[in-house]
Amino acid sequence: MIEPRIEGKTLILEIKGVDKIWTLKGHLEIPLEHIKSVRTDSEIVKSYLGGVKVAGARIPNVIKAGTFIEHEGKIFWDVHKPEVVVVLELNNENYSELVIEVADPAKFTEDLLNALNA
Repeated sequence: MIEPRIEGKTLILEIKGVDKIWTLKGHLEIPLEHIKSVRTDSEIVKSYLGGVKVAGARIPNVIKAGTFIEHEGKIFWDVHKPEVVVVLELNNENYSELVIEVADPAKFTEDLLNALNA
């Protein structure tokens, strides 16, 4: 699970618990100006299980976490529960997308959109 927070003009994503091991990361920092779009998407995990794992773990119907090369480019995943997934499309970053699990996707999406529009 990811614990997101916005500090100034930066989105900070703290990776919690054992997911630090699965993703091989402790946190990500993304300048708000590099976020192209944000959306909730509970279907993405069901619809696309492919990609080449660079680092991390993939156990079908259990977890997809880490760095994967997919048709959109390099994508960071940290998902156990598809119903709480948020997808961030990025510009000028190491990753083209982040597919992450957060506790409250609707609130996170609203807060992030408000920060992006401020």
